[in-house]
Amino acid sequence: MSANQYRAGLSEAGVHHSAGIHAPSFVLPEGACDCHMHIFDNRYPFAPVAPLKHGDASPSQYRKLQQRLGLQRMVVVQPSSYGTDHRVLLNALSCFGPAAKGIGVITPETDAATLRQLTDANVVGARLNLVQKSVTDTGMLDKLAPVLRMLGWHLQVHLPPQFFIRVINQLIELKIDVVMDHFAGICHDESLKDRVDQGVLRLMDSGHGWLKLSGAYMMHPSPPHTSAMLDSFVSKLVARYPDRLVWGSDWPHVTEREKPDDAKLLDLFARWVPDPGIRHAILVENPRQLYRYHDSMSTRQ
Repeated sequence: MSANQYRAGLSEAGVHHSAGIHAPSFVLPEGACDCHMHIFDNRYPFAPVAPLKHGDASPSQYRKLQQRLGLQRMVVVQPSSYGTDHRVLLNALSCFGPAAKGIGVITPETDAATLRQLTDANVVGARLNLVQKSVTDTGMLDKLAPVLRMLGWHLQVHLPPQFFIRVINQLIELKIDVVMDHFAGICHDESLKDRVDQGVLRLMDSGHGWLKLSGAYMMHPSPPHTSAMLDSFVSKLVARYPDRLVWGSDWPHVTEREKPDDAKLLDLFARWVPDPGIRHAILVENPRQLYRYHDSMSTRQ
């Protein structure tokens, strides 16, 4: 098995791809949404250029994590591993039902029938990923923007710092909602962190920016998966943009050979956001708006 193709073991609590056995230290509010998770199904082939490969991570496995953490809604993000083949994503959305929304991967060549199928299945956005580069690139932005605008979708971006800095003006000029994955990679390059910080603030100030509090372990691989720099960055965002932040687990943690404890990731979020009202906004109200949940609560299975 290669370094990036593996299967995680079963935890003591019966939750695949997650360490630990305990619930978070706080009770999540009703309707809490995990805004970034993936499903893998090895019955379907990976894209020829897939940068990351992973063993099965199924809806039934994720439901056990949901139950352990107290989550009720989820956003299933198409992994770069499958390119524009959405069969695994569509199967997952069908399995999860109205509690789930999806993020797809499209290119300017994606046909109208596929776009209609994805929209009908509750896909509400498209992801541009240049960190695990597969089938998308920043040269597609201007062509994709009118398609996303027509569909009412948002754009989700996972970009290395140098690319994020290069396209920040372009992202602002798209005039569509842009969701920055994984803290916008603020800690990936010490020499660029100030410019990334300024870019994030500019995009948030434009009224079209959103940011995911997800994948803290990718910022600093060693426990406790945080630093003074990340703490300061998040504190500033929570103070200035509490209505433009969402949280995600990043399950099944594809980049990690040793899986993190998802309950501890939620506890880290709680440390960053001690105010219960702001926690509720980030876990419930903000996802409801961004991912277009049209009812107050339709998550019971």
